Amino acid sequence: MKQVIIASKNPVKIQCVQQAFGKVFPEQSFEFEGVSVPSGVSEQPMTDEETFAGARNRAINAGKAEPAADFWVGVEGGIQKTGSEMEAFAWVVVLAEDKTGKARTASFQLPPAVTELIDQGMELGHADDVVFKRDNSKQKNGAVGILTNDLIDRVGYYEPAVILALIPFLHDNLYP
Repeated sequence: MKQVIIASKNPVKIQCVQQAFGKVFPEQSFEFEGVSVPSGVSEQPMTDEETFAGARNRAINAGKAEPAADFWVGVEGGIQKTGSEMEAFAWVVVLAEDKTGKARTASFQLPPAVTELIDQGMELGHADDVVFKRDNSKQKNGAVGILTNDLIDRVGYYEPAVILALIPFLHDNLYP
């Protein structure tokens, strides 16, 4: 049985990784474990580059924390402002001993009320809780679930990016 370490204790991130690995490798058995490791970036990554660095750093740090595993997965949500508009997205980095996979989710526009709170220094999950009068939405359906009326929740949002990050592991001959 192969071991997959998810660089988070957030149940949403653990579940999306479990579901993606199950779909990509249906004939294999995996053991999943979430570990709390630093991202090396700010609590609320504010650019595409910082968000990617957070996902990569989490995967690397998961590898340091659990070096005997087969895969280490970092999932990092971030935001980026263009003019007065702000969009949300996430990066996924999957590491194995000899290969790296990476992919980014789709992005979506945040409402001005949320953007304003983030501009004042609030993290996206907390801004969502304030604007939408929720509690701990970050570990539940998140901004994407709230804004799509749960047509897409955080698990459903992150899972395709995890699948896309696993492409190099499906095609060894194409990704040396």
